[in-house]
Amino acid sequence: MDVTVARALHVLGVVHWIGGLAMVTLVILPPAARLADPTDRLALFVTVERRFGAQARWSVTLVGLTGFWMTWRLDAWWRFAEPGYWWMHAMLALWALFTLLLFVAEPLVLHSWFEQRAGRDPDGALAFALRAHRVLLALASLTVAGAVLGAHGLLY
Repeated sequence: MDVTVARALHVLGVVHWIGGLAMVTLVILPPAARLADPTDRLALFVTVERRFGAQARWSVTLVGLTGFWMTWRLDAWWRFAEPGYWWMHAMLALWALFTLLLFVAEPLVLHSWFEQRAGRDPDGALAFALRAHRVLLALASLTVAGAVLGAHGLLY
């Protein structure tokens, strides 16, 4: 029962986290980059990023806790030694990357770096943010697809 609840919470966390990343990347950033006033472009990006970033920290934390719980409860650590379970490594690596970005890099480095870059080159800063989000979304999408296929036995 507890593994089933953990799996449901895990999936909900992933949906919020990766779905939110997709929304920011595919729906919000492209039109924001086309606003006439550079100040408006940056203000919209910063507002959305800060609001979603705070939510994403909760989702990423939930995903990490439930993922580790399921791995422990199912005694599935051995999967990390099997090449056919590469998707387990991918999930862990993606989680670690976003944890590092959201909890370390963003508050300690990225916010101030982005503000400085935006002050010098608002269009370049926003273009960089869009490219970075696209790369992260591509990695996340491949990981989600691999995890779903792997969890259903299609990648062995």
